[in-house]
Amino acid sequence: MRYLILAAFSLLLVMSCGDKKPNQRILLDSSGKINDISVVISNDMWDGSVGETIRNVLASPIYGLPQDEPVFNINQIPTQVFSGFITQNRTILKIEMGKTPAITFKNNVYSQPQKVITVSGKTKQEVIKVLNDNTSKIIESFKNTEISAKQKQTRKSLYNAKEIKEHLGLNIEFPTAYRIGKTLATKADKFYWLKRDIPTGYVNILLYELPLKAIKKDSSIINQIVKVRDSIGQKYIAGPLEGSYMITENAYTPFHTEIILDNKPTLETKGMWEVKNAVMAGPYINYAIEDKINNRWIIAEGFAYAPSVEKRNYIFELEAIIKSIKIEK
Repeated sequence: MRYLILAAFSLLLVMSCGDKKPNQRILLDSSGKINDISVVISNDMWDGSVGETIRNVLASPIYGLPQDEPVFNINQIPTQVFSGFITQNRTILKIEMGKTPAITFKNNVYSQPQKVITVSGKTKQEVIKVLNDNTSKIIESFKNTEISAKQKQTRKSLYNAKEIKEHLGLNIEFPTAYRIGKTLATKADKFYWLKRDIPTGYVNILLYELPLKAIKKDSSIINQIVKVRDSIGQKYIAGPLEGSYMITENAYTPFHTEIILDNKPTLETKGMWEVKNAVMAGPYINYAIEDKINNRWIIAEGFAYAPSVEKRNYIFELEAIIKSIKIEK
């Protein structure tokens, strides 16, 4: 009987090995903090013009925050020590000298999930040019990787958002640390305020819908977005004092662009909010998703109140949650 079991085990082992593709590697899980980028470059280049260019690309200030905070944190790794567990970092930028000027974007080179961007050039000037010419692509590629990593973390403890799905016709993934906040809205309003307490304040997500005709895509689009969010703030987001409510801060010009979210045209607006008749303020991100199939706009806005602390990671968390939205057909 013992020999029969051994034979069966050997057969299963051979069959499992036969299933593997030739030269298939087993990759370990990647590691690293969210929004931390490993830059593989020699010390002398890091201290010179190439390093300065990399810092300008990866650590430039984020628009829409009340104080300067970098897009990414950077960890420089000397080329000669880039081996072993260090190669398992989730996001890596490598600089290679003595090669034809080029940039490559690769996934899962040393671990998974992982994004490795390699910039090469025969001279420092060529490397700098490649970096400057591809700044937006580099930032977008790393950011998408980090958004996915944050969303993966969120899925470990998901809030049951069945009610939102039933009333707004969409799926959204946010952690159980959030709760549905109290407002004057009723279920008939199809308005939701998601809230999470943090050490110095709270982070928030607003979800609601508007008729498709409520926003026209023309030259006044920013003013329309501001008008909508101010009316919502006055109606639902009361401040700490009687008669106070959230509005858009007029002294800070909102940043506006158009992206694709859930395969739909989406208006992205970033700026600052404040509370009328009270001393409260902070950053916000607003997404207006054009849902033509259902003849409506889905509005998803994240805003943070976190006085005296950095806010980048809070806004990033809100962005990752909002970008998980999937609208029911």
